[in-house]
Amino acid sequence: MKALLIEDEKAAVRNLQALLLEVAPDVEILAVLDSIIETIDWFGTHAMPDLVFLDIHLADGSAFEIFSHVEIACPIIFTTAYDEYALRAFKVNSIDYLLKPIDGHDIRKALDKMDCLHGESSSLGNEPDYSSLIRALKKEESYKTHFLVPAKGDKLIPVSADMILFFHIDDGVVKAVLADGKECLFPQTLDELADSLNPALFFRVNRQYLISRKAVLDIDLWFNGRLSVNLKVPVTEKILVSKAKVGEFKEWFTGG
Repeated sequence: MKALLIEDEKAAVRNLQALLLEVAPDVEILAVLDSIIETIDWFGTHAMPDLVFLDIHLADGSAFEIFSHVEIACPIIFTTAYDEYALRAFKVNSIDYLLKPIDGHDIRKALDKMDCLHGESSSLGNEPDYSSLIRALKKEESYKTHFLVPAKGDKLIPVSADMILFFHIDDGVVKAVLADGKECLFPQTLDELADSLNPALFFRVNRQYLISRKAVLDIDLWFNGRLSVNLKVPVTEKILVSKAKVGEFKEWFTGG
């Protein structure tokens, strides 16, 4: 794996080089850069590395300025003494955000995230494809958090995703049940909603229901290895999770 180090503190550079040598001796360091200008010039004349280690505060300003001039298409591990930039970092292909002082465990854990991108290709000796990770990171930004829902009287009502307990299909119409028990009609299909909402927050339990974690009152063990989900706002039919989806549902609910 070929890595680029972008860091303006000499002590931090030495520490990172030593840690990489200790926990990942197969990582080849292509160059060590200490400024925005030098980094922009480097990317203009070199092939994309496999990985970038990037400090946020560089000699000539914020590292985020680099992304206004260069499209970095490989994963990035941020190394910084400041935690307030974490959210912004994850919008530019970051796979980890390491707070200084960094140790070998931090580096190993970050590199292990890289391994999950390999899948079966790594066992076959193929080059890893990072595009799926980058797409996933960018999609995180695009999950819907708010909707404008049609209402009576030619009105649109703003509804935020965190107000919604669950969606369900009723006589062919998609409805959302809110935390206050009110219902809203949605023009989207349940499939479209499942694709547009953050899957960490909403789970498609079956064809009829897309639920949030906070909608769940309790869960009954059901016949043939299934689960029956009881919601805080009661519904008439049983909401059953098939045996095949039980493991996935439990992992989602517990945040695993």
